[in-house]
Amino acid sequence: MNILVCLKQTFDTEERIVIENGKIKEDGVKFVINPYDEYAVEEAIRLRDELGGQVTVISVGPERAEEALRTALAMGADEAILADDPALFGDEFTAAKVLAAIVKQHPFDLIIAGNQAVDDGSGQVAVRLAEELGIPHISTLTKLEVNGDKVTGHRDAEGDEEIVEATLPVLVTAQQGLNEPRYPSLIGIRKASKKPLSKVTLSDLGLSAEDIQPKTTITETFLPAPKTAGKILSGDLADQVKELVSALKTTEKVIG
Repeated sequence: MNILVCLKQTFDTEERIVIENGKIKEDGVKFVINPYDEYAVEEAIRLRDELGGQVTVISVGPERAEEALRTALAMGADEAILADDPALFGDEFTAAKVLAAIVKQHPFDLIIAGNQAVDDGSGQVAVRLAEELGIPHISTLTKLEVNGDKVTGHRDAEGDEEIVEATLPVLVTAQQGLNEPRYPSLIGIRKASKKPLSKVTLSDLGLSAEDIQPKTTITETFLPAPKTAGKILSGDLADQVKELVSALKTTEKVIG
């Protein structure tokens, strides 16, 4: 079975975000595999070990993303592909187009991705990729079973469980609870340096700048306003209600 894993490198969730000149400052920041993508890598390796085949991890990002791919290789993935050409960077639409172009150059039975990235939280790229490829997708899985060409996905549904079936090829996204990602072993880390990691550019993928032109533009990046002390309302209940409604309208501006 040929399994492809879509992976993104993100800030460590413990890192402090600093905005400088309207951009997120990256100096001295620790980057890691997006936590949801760790579940995807682990599940791909588990299936490969059970059913045979190969696991290829794919990422779109700057040169530093190679570190995340090497970590996935150390976990047990077989090879990696990095699209680190700045001409390939953009929004979720762009990422899906680039990933689709890469995927179309490689045989696959199953694609696994994280449910969302912890930095932007859009949850769009994997679903867009499935649409680009014209294959079904099952999202937010907490359990995955593959039997022949039949795929069964289990996912939470408002406190209950929903079971969805599909046939290969299919794309699925991983949610917390799907598995427990392994730590790379020393042997795995040594082997990772010798595993193939190829890089692709815009021309390698047969794309043009117009093909992947972003559909959205970031106009401003800012941190949430600092939390302030709460206010205790006093007086009669009717007066408290009036004061609360007035504050929600004029101060907080959450109601019209």
